[in-house]
Amino acid sequence: MKNKRLVITTILGFIFGFVCLGFASGDGNDISTILAANIVGGRVLIGIAIGISRFSMKHWSIHGLIMGLVFSLPAGFGAMLAPDNPEFSHTMMFISTVVMGMIYGLLIELITTVLFKAKK
Repeated sequence: MKNKRLVITTILGFIFGFVCLGFASGDGNDISTILAANIVGGRVLIGIAIGISRFSMKHWSIHGLIMGLVFSLPAGFGAMLAPDNPEFSHTMMFISTVVMGMIYGLLIELITTVLFKAKK
């Protein structure tokens, strides 16, 4: 395993976890400590999974999207358990959580593979 790649992807997952937390707590929303840890931890998990993954896909972008999808599904289903919100339905919460996870996975893979040239 390439340690450089794992370190970069984990750090990027941590950074994007706080970006995601910022989006979730925007507009004055109160986020509990447990939910904040879950949001950041989920994005760190995406970074670690990308860093240790040995799946061979045609392009790095597909790898990032697929890993983001797979590791955001549990958080997406968990988001559907949130209290009712007239502005944001449970379905929309699920979709946005999974789509944003795919975007974070793509960005982690992009920065790691292209910018830092830390290939699998």
